[in-house]
Amino acid sequence: MVVMKFGGSSVADAQRIRHVVEIVKTQLERKPVLVLSAMGDTTDYLLEAGNDALQKGKVSVGRIEKHHFDTIKKLKLPGKTQKEITALLEELKQLLSGISLIREMTPRTKDFLVSFGERLSVRIAAACFNAQKIPAAACDAWDIGFISDSNFTSAELVKESWEYIPQKILPLLHTGVVPIVTGFIAKDLNGNITTLGRGGSDLSATMIAAACKAEEAQVWKDVDGILTADPRVVAGARPVESVTYEEAAELAYFGAQILHPRAMQPCIKTETPVLVKNSYNIAAPGTRIIAALDKKSVPVRAITFRRNVTLVDIVSTRMLGQYGFLAEVFSSFARHQISVDMVATSEVSVSLTLDAAHDIAALKKDITHIASVDIKTGKAIITIVGNIRHSSEVLAAAFKTCQLIGVPVQMISQGASKVNISFIVNDSEAVEVVKALHHDFFADHKDQKGQK
Repeated sequence: MVVMKFGGSSVADAQRIRHVVEIVKTQLERKPVLVLSAMGDTTDYLLEAGNDALQKGKVSVGRIEKHHFDTIKKLKLPGKTQKEITALLEELKQLLSGISLIREMTPRTKDFLVSFGERLSVRIAAACFNAQKIPAAACDAWDIGFISDSNFTSAELVKESWEYIPQKILPLLHTGVVPIVTGFIAKDLNGNITTLGRGGSDLSATMIAAACKAEEAQVWKDVDGILTADPRVVAGARPVESVTYEEAAELAYFGAQILHPRAMQPCIKTETPVLVKNSYNIAAPGTRIIAALDKKSVPVRAITFRRNVTLVDIVSTRMLGQYGFLAEVFSSFARHQISVDMVATSEVSVSLTLDAAHDIAALKKDITHIASVDIKTGKAIITIVGNIRHSSEVLAAAFKTCQLIGVPVQMISQGASKVNISFIVNDSEAVEVVKALHHDFFADHKDQKGQK
């Protein structure tokens, strides 16, 4: 079997849903399971409807209703489908009426609200498949084994899901039916609808693939795969043939938002390959994410960057070698619920980076009694991801490039995963650095495997 996940842009309207059917037709012999997101901007529309009910006491699902009914009409689906969609929309209106009456929207209510997007999309898609004589069944995730904790808006699947999912999915496949499953959502043990947080729809797909021991999980996006750099910055960026799970996670964390790191966890556990494909360009081979690569692979896989970063330099005011310094520093970060991106330490100092959105005035006051604190804003993290067995070679080349273009490196860190090297430059210099590094690392490797 193969699991095929299609995001919101891939099922945005009638034309895109027809295209998904054509893609799946080519893989019917592989016993596909589909995982779908909400259609287009439906989730945003649901949240807007929730806010209107909360703040204005207004109940309106006009845009959602029109878009889904227009799609049904264009796909020429039977009246049964319209009745199913109407029933869901009536349930949605009842929820919004409740929000408008009590003027409250809890995290549990919010999860219930946004769940309608996926529930609507799978029913329309399943009807489209059936209309084309391909047996398909719309499945709400909780009906095929997705059970979560009660951490609304960012729930985690319970371990029993690993057992329940194959028990529900495999019998459907044996009957020749294509299961079309809601991504992003689950139910807790009390029967409340939950959402799986960032990367939730991709997590739904990889969880099914891993639990059912699928041949692979395919994640269909609107890009050709993982690229060597952001194509909006580097015109010559090109797809990478394959990366490891660790490399993909580092790329995602440092700015290349293709697949969220938590979405890869189930497949890492079972070493199930993940293939990132472009539903708008099905001829593109995509990027395969696997456990390990050929030792002869090129040293650098991709370059990414994150802007609007704050650099914090903390130097101990106590005697050299004072134990407990780092423990006190990071306890302060924990108390103020501020997460750290990069860290570089010495015996009496620590340099680290934070997202600029953090308010660190209270943190600075807290740390000042044990250290001097210097805060520098307007920075960017440049991350080079690849085979860090060649770290000396990569560092030498990167620093030479920075020197040639006159950009000083202000901090450097090598990740514990040993697949990334990151360093800090001024935000205003980030694009120039990425372009220069991409030219130096990839311009001479056009003919090498994995970089075509």
